[in-house]
Amino acid sequence: MRTGILGGTFDPIHMAHLHAAETALFAGLDRVLFVPAGDPWQKTDREVTAVEHRVAMTRISIEGIDGFEIDLQETERQGPSYTIDTLESFPDDDELFLILGADAAAGIHSWHRAEDVLDRARMIVVPRPGTPPSAVTEALPGALRLEMAALDLSSTMIRAMAAEGRPYRFLVPEGVYGYILAENLYAKPETGDRVDQIIREE
Repeated sequence: MRTGILGGTFDPIHMAHLHAAETALFAGLDRVLFVPAGDPWQKTDREVTAVEHRVAMTRISIEGIDGFEIDLQETERQGPSYTIDTLESFPDDDELFLILGADAAAGIHSWHRAEDVLDRARMIVVPRPGTPPSAVTEALPGALRLEMAALDLSSTMIRAMAAEGRPYRFLVPEGVYGYILAENLYAKPETGDRVDQIIREE
């Protein structure tokens, strides 16, 4: 079983996550597991949306897509979410591929038990604007690079757009957009015609 593991806070999950997963699946994986982080230890500097919402958005995004599955072990595990714990939960004969952005790949040696992570899984790197390929090559000489559109998109960007009342509908799956609105996950736009407000401000 050639399993791709795409972990993340998914706050919210967005089109760049899905494009990376589809490209990795097309490249020869048998499946891609989306692994929402329970307690993301590298993101203690900000409040993270409740795990049940992040799991729900992930489920909505991958429902009905062949080869896409959700793995909830990090949300069910007590304490911080470490990638090595997830990797070691799979049978030894499973061929594991860790899908991660170029920025994360360049900094992978700061991860908990980084060398064990590299021993257990091959790295599939998603291109990210702002991180040159040379930085990835220096950190991970043997990494596989996905040939895909380098989407300049992040969950941080989408949360900011939602908080500012700017349009982000088509940066996330339609169901996720509806869920965000229904559950009031992020700050709502100001009352009144937002486009008219932006024009007046400029």
